Amino acid sequence: MHRRLALAAAAALCGTLVLSACSSDGGSGDSAKAASGPVKLTFWSWAPNMDKVAEVWNKSHPDVQVSVLKQAGGDDLVTKTITAAKAGNAPDLIQAEYQALPTLVSNDVLADIAKQAGDARSQFADGVWKQVTLGSDAVYAIPEDTAPLAFYYRQDLFEQYGLTVPTTWEEFAATARALKQKAPDKALTTFSANDPGLFAGLAQQAGAKWWTTSGETWKVAIDDPATAKVADFWSGLVKDGAVDNQPMYTPAWSKALNDGTQIGWVSAVWAPGVLTSSAPDTKGKWAMAPLPQWESGASVTGSWGGSATGVTTGAVKSGHADAAAKFATWLNTDPEALAALVQQVNIYPAATSAQTGSLLSAAPEFFANQPDFYPKAAEIAKGTAPAAWGPNVNVAYSAFKDAFGKAAQDKGDFGAALTAMQQSTVEDLKKNGFQVG
Repeated sequence: MHRRLALAAAAALCGTLVLSACSSDGGSGDSAKAASGPVKLTFWSWAPNMDKVAEVWNKSHPDVQVSVLKQAGGDDLVTKTITAAKAGNAPDLIQAEYQALPTLVSNDVLADIAKQAGDARSQFADGVWKQVTLGSDAVYAIPEDTAPLAFYYRQDLFEQYGLTVPTTWEEFAATARALKQKAPDKALTTFSANDPGLFAGLAQQAGAKWWTTSGETWKVAIDDPATAKVADFWSGLVKDGAVDNQPMYTPAWSKALNDGTQIGWVSAVWAPGVLTSSAPDTKGKWAMAPLPQWESGASVTGSWGGSATGVTTGAVKSGHADAAAKFATWLNTDPEALAALVQQVNIYPAATSAQTGSLLSAAPEFFANQPDFYPKAAEIAKGTAPAAWGPNVNVAYSAFKDAFGKAAQDKGDFGAALTAMQQSTVEDLKKNGFQVG
């Protein structure tokens, strides 16, 4: 998305749920003069202990002091930031999920910091970096953490039932059916429709590009062949009863993980934290493997989550953009900052140097049986496919929950659910003044 398109789209976006407080006044502020004396920056973040990381910076940078203000994440933070930007009191820095970046850019909330970012690009995998450029020459944020998908499975139960860890999706389906033959009361995994991020990551792995732009025109391809392939695959497993169809994060789901009724889970690198709380009795029994592939021998994965640190246009107007960009780059590339992020915030850093260094040399306690957990995660992360987000991700995600949620529970047609998701997203863009091709 070009900056010109982003700014032109700002007013048109008013009226949607997340974009209810748009501002078309986005002066670049490039000529603003930096104030004399110590610079005081505010950073909105939902991450726990981010203030402790900022303290590391503050001790060595007395001329630029950063105050972290804890916020709620997700759509709430996006809406709050847009509202604050309209009122002229946005923070200087914001932690934003990758899928929220187009919304923030098109509302003229995030500044282009390509000039200040220097050689930061070399610190990140190409697929991760592309998410902060939105397919342009601009840089709207510095990657903070990433969440590559992998397959988590119960080692003991795979051995008990004579199962082999699948390396392709074809093998995954065969493994699910083989387990049902041997133990009808168990399931390899579940298809859940209460978190669209997983499905988006699986589509990403298959090569989907849900939103793209050409000039002033958006193209929505949520029902493209790549995504349709993913939907059809899971639809077949659910219809056959080869996998469960219950939502994640419920007491019943946690019980299934804990008692071995569900013996596998397609998840992201943050899975150990969830398993620690949801399946405490299974500590030391799980292992991580690369995500099954559509083509044998490939090594592609998708993402489920992750965030970046952006500099707001408010910082540009106040003359603090350079200082804010310097902090954002330090936070996500400096060895001391990365160490603090890993140790204090417990993130999986986007910087590749931190993924393979001594910071993550010890496996998560829950996976003590897999000492190479983080080296394997780093290898998986190298194959992260780029994602293509648009300005109304919230609408697409809401449509997914509605359409796929019903289809999963009814063991119905996922293809029809995908069509409904596509239509809802296109209709919303048109309603809000976008050209859709």
